[in-house]
Amino acid sequence: MRLNLTVNGEPQQADDIWPGESLLYVLRERLGLPGAKNACEQGECGSCTVYLDGVPACSCLVAAGQAEGHDVVTVEGLAPGEDDLHPVQEAFVEAGAVQCGFCTPGLLVAAHNLVEHNQNPSDAEIREELAGNLCRCTGYEKILDAVRLAASRTRNRKQEAGT
Repeated sequence: MRLNLTVNGEPQQADDIWPGESLLYVLRERLGLPGAKNACEQGECGSCTVYLDGVPACSCLVAAGQAEGHDVVTVEGLAPGEDDLHPVQEAFVEAGAVQCGFCTPGLLVAAHNLVEHNQNPSDAEIREELAGNLCRCTGYEKILDAVRLAASRTRNRKQEAGT
């Protein structure tokens, strides 16, 4: 089977997709985008989270064929340019919210989704948005700090732009 989809704004095609192959496998192994991580393969840890048509989804649970004709944005596609970081990515670095880094791509997508829709989230809202993402290293406090910082910067950026 041939798969046609848009990934990070670019049309992509993958050939010889076998039945049951996941979107995660296609992204990592066929398209060379290693950002989404392969951890639990059960949708429990969130490390493989990507946007599918603008909605966060565990790519390990999406059959590749279900992505036919759809739009996927991975952690690699969050940044505005090749040499730039998205404010959420910058905030994670500055707050020290990354340790081993395995959970980071999924957390970045979830945090990005939150701050794009809510530039003043409460701690409870941050915890709820990130509930599907497991981290064994950080203890979450630095992650919460990073999301607060990213939300503040996003809020300020939107105020400056008048939106």
